[in-house]
Amino acid sequence: MPHQDDSFKNMNKKEKTATIIGISLLIILVTVFVLGVFLFGFAGLFTLLGVDYHSVWSLVTFVIFLLILGSAVDIVFDTLAERTVQYISGNVKSFIMQILIGFVSNWIVLVIVDGFMDSIMISAETKWIIALFLALVESVFDNKKDK
Repeated sequence: MPHQDDSFKNMNKKEKTATIIGISLLIILVTVFVLGVFLFGFAGLFTLLGVDYHSVWSLVTFVIFLLILGSAVDIVFDTLAERTVQYISGNVKSFIMQILIGFVSNWIVLVIVDGFMDSIMISAETKWIIALFLALVESVFDNKKDK
């Protein structure tokens, strides 16, 4: 059976357009799915913890800002966690340090995003609970990824 060369540069204009549209739709679908998971997760968490928000759009805005700012802050704090854990002996101590650093980074992001948004009111205790929950989830998934 002859080998077909399906490289992008050998496609005609119609095939290139269809490929670009298909990949774009896939990226959009994945992005919407991830945002949906975070949105429903925070909606459920906020309901459990009694956090009031004015509308669904304020929750969407909160989640988007949390993800954007959280990604930037995580770059710095993940590097700090990796460097710190190198000098700690014992799995339990390093796991606790990861949770502590994750807690601090999540708490900082929650405080900043909540400070800029008037449509969501989160108490200090609730921020601590959410930051600890997120730190635990991040640490568990990061440790599973490493193994």
